[in-house]
Amino acid sequence: MSAIITITFNPALDKSITIPLLVAEKKIKCSTPVYGAGGGGINVARAIKKLGGNATALYFAGGYTGQKIISLLNLEGVQSQVTEILDQTRENLVVFDNTTGKQYLFDMQGPVIREQEWLECLNNIENAGDVRYIVASGSLPPGVPVDIFARIAVIARKKNARLIVDTSGEALNKAVNARVYLIKPNLRELGLLVGKEELPVEMAEGAARQIINNGKCEVIVVSLGDKGAMLITQENTHHIIPPPVMIHSTMGAGDSLVAGIVLSLEKNHGLLEAVQYGVACGTAATMNPGTQLCSKTQTDQLFRTISAKEPIQY
Repeated sequence: MSAIITITFNPALDKSITIPLLVAEKKIKCSTPVYGAGGGGINVARAIKKLGGNATALYFAGGYTGQKIISLLNLEGVQSQVTEILDQTRENLVVFDNTTGKQYLFDMQGPVIREQEWLECLNNIENAGDVRYIVASGSLPPGVPVDIFARIAVIARKKNARLIVDTSGEALNKAVNARVYLIKPNLRELGLLVGKEELPVEMAEGAARQIINNGKCEVIVVSLGDKGAMLITQENTHHIIPPPVMIHSTMGAGDSLVAGIVLSLEKNHGLLEAVQYGVACGTAATMNPGTQLCSKTQTDQLFRTISAKEPIQY
């Protein structure tokens, strides 16, 4: 078992195609589909592998699509621990319009997960040995209880492992109330944690500090899209801004950000350096089409640029 494990409750087989132009009620000629294994934690594990590290991906898999995900991850050299389910793993569709340059993401609902299936996954987490970091990421399919991330927080404390959570809605709220090490919300998700529908960036530090001071987590990394990320702890706040790049796809950028952070932390680097590396990973992911995520070469180049520039400190 790797020192880093990732958990994906709602994985997907991502099918990517290109078309000449999206026109309603017309037969459209498509390119040959390109398949990729997707879902929050799976993408984190894939990105870690691309960066030269190792993580074990824990996820549900059922039917043809589930077997295809297992096969694709094996080809990428990503270690898996699979919980088999009766229903079929979902399949998402990514469509790139060559004429407009726009990308369309069709995100399907996941299969129903039975109680014995999600309990088996929790048992696999509890039995994982020598784990330093647990990354629980992505949405929840039907059947999985909304407090599942909170249950993982209890397991992480027993294992003396640091839990990083990247989810949204009530699942994120319950995870934070159970106390975790790090969360990666966007501005809206952070605002909802403190009861605000809209949260301007100027109020992000105060909202995050409120959560941290209440003892609900130690570190908050606020994802700001092409504006980078804000690192907030009890003592400091830093805004890490990446250089401008040509964006081809934003799919998996947030997962690449998390991958860079946890891999850097696992190597015992400091928090600021870890988030700088994470921002480099997230930015590198946007430079590649579809679900390719970040490359190590692009990430290392961006990291040198980002780390050479003094981050904005509040």
